[in-house]
Amino acid sequence: MQSAPYEPAEVRSAGATTQSVQSVPAPAPAVGGSLPDPMPRPRSEARAAAVISVRGEATMLVDPEVADLTVSVTAHARDRREAFERLVKRNDEVLDLVRSYGDSVDRVESTGLSVAPEMRRGKDEKIRSYAGTVRVRVTVADLAILGELIARLTEVEASALEGPFWRLRRSSPIYRETRARAVAEAVARARDYAEALGSRITGLIELADTGLSSRSVTQAPRPGGPVVYSARAVGAAQPEPAALDLEPQQQTVYASVEASFQAAQPEFPLL
Repeated sequence: MQSAPYEPAEVRSAGATTQSVQSVPAPAPAVGGSLPDPMPRPRSEARAAAVISVRGEATMLVDPEVADLTVSVTAHARDRREAFERLVKRNDEVLDLVRSYGDSVDRVESTGLSVAPEMRRGKDEKIRSYAGTVRVRVTVADLAILGELIARLTEVEASALEGPFWRLRRSSPIYRETRARAVAEAVARARDYAEALGSRITGLIELADTGLSSRSVTQAPRPGGPVVYSARAVGAAQPEPAALDLEPQQQTVYASVEASFQAAQPEFPLL
């Protein structure tokens, strides 16, 4: 039997006009038979990435590249001019000796020249004599000639020698290699931590020297202080001085960095 068409119901009231009230059709069921949520919840935000912070360190023990020497030359005389002339003569003797080694010497320079009176002890402050001093700083690049050079420098009249002070050049690639090893250690350590959590590194947040404002590449201090050599005037008939067999002191180069990495959130089982 065919159903009659839908007609809106009429509601009448005394003294009121007739109004039509039309029913709202029910929403169609969703797939699977469930009705859609009339107030859908906002989509949840993605979980924040995990952060892994580590420190990477590296230490290298290497042979020195250069050696520094300081030669102090003195002169005494009753007259100021004579003291100065003696000082100049001995300073030139040191410079000529050092420069005779050519490219084996990286740098030579004279510093700290002074000529001052020496006063007589007692109430009357009279000048007894004049004393002059000058320092010559030498940087030796060829360590094979170092022992011979030191032995010859000690033969200079009225001279004293300090050194050798072993070191690397400031531009040495060893510093860069040490820093690179420290960074590699930080990356490897962060990956180890991530794998232990069942996670993985996804990005770098920050990389800096340890302490930020402090030096990452330090050089080990010179233990024992300088070795001091001294010499007095030697006659021309003296034999050649024996060359010193010096064993270079190995240098310790250290680098340290701090790094923070972004990592995927690990999935922990429910307890």
